[in-house]
Amino acid sequence: MSAEPKVLESFVLAEFATPEALVDATRQMREKGYEGMDTYSPYPLHGGSEALGLPPSRVPFIALGGALTGIVTALAFQTYMNTIDYPLNVGGRPTLSLPAWVPITFELAVLLTAFGIFFGLLGLSRLPQPYHPVFESEEFRSASTHGYWLSVPKTVTAKADDITDQLKSLGATHVTVVTGEKE
Repeated sequence: MSAEPKVLESFVLAEFATPEALVDATRQMREKGYEGMDTYSPYPLHGGSEALGLPPSRVPFIALGGALTGIVTALAFQTYMNTIDYPLNVGGRPTLSLPAWVPITFELAVLLTAFGIFFGLLGLSRLPQPYHPVFESEEFRSASTHGYWLSVPKTVTAKADDITDQLKSLGATHVTVVTGEKE
């Protein structure tokens, strides 16, 4: 059996002093044509998604799909159970009584919406991601407490030294190159 060759990927990792500097540098690097960048900070950054050029969120559509699935499922179950499988005449109420089914329908819609959003966000964020090459940098640990980081993937056409120089000119306080195996 032949082992697959290891594919290495490299990132230039830069720390910035303020969140505004990070967002501004991200926007300028994207304007220069760099793609696949990612920002890391202890909290969401205002304007960070726009600076990265991310598309609008698909979470509202996932939530709508979960809600509609819950509504249809609840109404279908209740219709089958109360009108076909075991019809009961309770207080002269018709067996197909939609107003009586509103609480169950609402609750199932909320439940499936919550599950849809939770698992949808995990899928859209590609989580859990137990390994990424930038996690190997010792300085990167500050990203969860007080650091503002930008990672730029090194491509065949872009050299790490060129990316490093551009990031330093944009105000990066610390720049390093990290390399890791691609999964």
